[in-house]
Parts: sequence; C-alpha cells; structure tokens
Amino acid sequence: IPGVPAGVPVGPGAGDNAAAALGLGAVPGDVVVSIGTSGTVFAVTADPITDASGTVAGFADATGNFLPLIATLNAARVLDGGARLLGVDHARLSELALEAPAGSDGLVLLPYFEGERTPNLPDATASLHGMTLRNSTPATMARAHVEGMLCGLADGLDAITRQGVEVERVLLIGGGAKSRAVREIAPTIFGVPIHVPDAGEFVADGAAKQAAWILTGSVPAWPLAGDEVFDAPGVPAVRQAYAAAKAELGY
Repeated sequence: IPGVPAGVPVGPGAGDNAAAALGLGAVPGDVVVSIGTSGTVFAVTADPITDASGTVAGFADATGNFLPLIATLNAARVLDGGARLLGVDHARLSELALEAPAGSDGLVLLPYFEGERTPNLPDATASLHGMTLRNSTPATMARAHVEGMLCGLADGLDAITRQGVEVERVLLIGGGAKSRAVREIAPTIFGVPIHVPDAGEFVADGAAKQAAWILTGSVPAWPLAGDEVFDAPGVPAVRQAYAAAKAELGY
C-alpha cells in the first residue's frame, strides 16, 4: 500500500455496531439493545439473514459471523422529551416512572417524535392514547415514555426473531441504559432477563480488541467489567396496548 512502510500490519476495520459487539464479546445467541439518541437492536448469528421486507438489515460482524440489525429513530430522545415535558431531570423522570404501575394505568405513548425508521413511518408524529383524568399524572406520563420507547425496541427484536434468530441473552447498553427505570422496566417489556454491563465505550473497546487481534493473531480475552442482571415477570398487556394503539392509527 503506497505510504505504508513494509512490515506494518494492515487489517480490517469495523462499523460502530460491529465494534460494539466485539467489545462486548457478543456471540451467537446474544442480542444487544443499544439506547442512544436513536436505538439499535442487533444479534450475532453464524449465518447471514435476508429479510425481504427490508426491516432487518444484514451486516457482517467483526469476527466472521453476521449482525442482523434494526434501527429506531426514537430512543433516548424519548426520555429527553419526557423529562422536558414534566420539567424534571432524568433522575426524577426515572423515579416517577417507577412510581406508576406497569402499563401506565392505561396510558400509551407511540414515541414517533421524529418520524420512525422501524416501522418505516417517516412522516409520523408521537401520540398519546388512553388518556383519562385518572391517569393524567406525572408518574404515568413518565412511565408511558419509558414503556413506549422500550416497546419500539421490542418490536425491533421481534422482527429479528421472525428471521429465525434464537435469543439466549439480551444486553442493554447506551446512555438510556443508565436510567434505573429503563433497566427495571425492560425485562417486563422484553419478557426475558436483561444483562446490563458496567457503562463503557464498547465501540472503542471493540476497535482496540480488533487491533490487538491483528497484531497478536488471537482475540484478546478482555472480560466485561461487570454484568448486572435485571429480571421481572413479563407484562404482555403493555405490548398488547402498544400494538392496539399502532393499529388504531393504521401503523
């Protein structure tokens, strides 16, 4: 390669999600739910996934496996909107959400504040459903924002599992995963235990791991610093209400 001295190792790079999967040590059976401003849900599979609908994008990971992925436009920004609406910080939003019952006492938020990519609704806007005088409280509003965001991501996971992907472990990362309410409510929405690693820069970790792999010829065994597991019974009624609200608008 012009300009590269002889003897300098040259290896492949990786995109952000593939690098995050490598940094996390994700293997087939793992699903990663990343809650940034937008959200991604991706799995590691031994075989490529082809989704004719285009909902699930097929990528390669950084290890020779594959990375079926969906992306949502509305993730942590939903929490930002809820905090701004209620005039509280994120810590208080989390506290309020945990004060409300599962299902937000019938209040449902479709969180399509900036349109949506999954499902493909570029012109959609957010909407509240089932609002009554009884459930018009700060706590139910806070929880509806958390549940609405998580239901959108859970719909994405459903799209991946419909491609035959088996899920053995779900890892929750990203800025939104710092919310106690998100961590505690997530298993009720996804219906499985949720693993939350200690907060870290997993994309950078994956890039460093890939560079070390190129230099040494073997994948470094860098364990995650921590792994807190959140488990709670699933509450199917929450996702059923979310699906009903989508159907009401023809989504």
